[in-house]
Amino acid sequence: MTTPPAITWYFDTVSPFSWIALPAVEALAAKHAVTMQPVVLGAVLAHWGTVGPAELPPKRLHTYRLSQFLAARAGIPMRFPPRHPFRSLEVLRLLTALGATPAAVRTAFEFTWAAGRDASDPRELAALCGRLGVADYEALVAARGAREALRAATEAAIAAGVFGVPTLRIGTELFWGVDALPMAEAYLADPGLFSVGEMARLATLPVGAERKA
Repeated sequence: MTTPPAITWYFDTVSPFSWIALPAVEALAAKHAVTMQPVVLGAVLAHWGTVGPAELPPKRLHTYRLSQFLAARAGIPMRFPPRHPFRSLEVLRLLTALGATPAAVRTAFEFTWAAGRDASDPRELAALCGRLGVADYEALVAARGAREALRAATEAAIAAGVFGVPTLRIGTELFWGVDALPMAEAYLADPGLFSVGEMARLATLPVGAERKA
């Protein structure tokens, strides 16, 4: 029997689409081993020289409306925090220190996107820590080397080709965004999905024109 490919889900709690994807990832984790990996979206975007959709003024409201619409259509409760984008680094470090367990990840996402609370506010971060049973945030993060571990995980994600969140990595294949999850399921059912027909041709499709700076 062949060894099943490793599956990693990369996320940042600043991403509303990561919240929308979470139930599907949890369902996938009920059937396959899935590692939930916090990464710093800002560092990922900076590496590739891109920006997040909320950083483009004409795209910002569209992104918010689309995520709210998709959540409602999927029956996922969603309330945007009082400001967005917000600093998610402290939550990502907290989750890293806790081993990014499925329960901790869900608690952090529910706090942010179901309750609409912003844990970049120190009082709100303390409230989230209370929900997670963490008495001393700074002590836990320092003791677990969470700052360094999160930085290393983000660098490893970039090295693997991750360019945004949420991204599901199956073996060496990347599936970015909520709308790519059905393709990920199809790939798990048929690992040869990308090696035949037009899918195979796409891997070597030449560039026809390049935009000049």
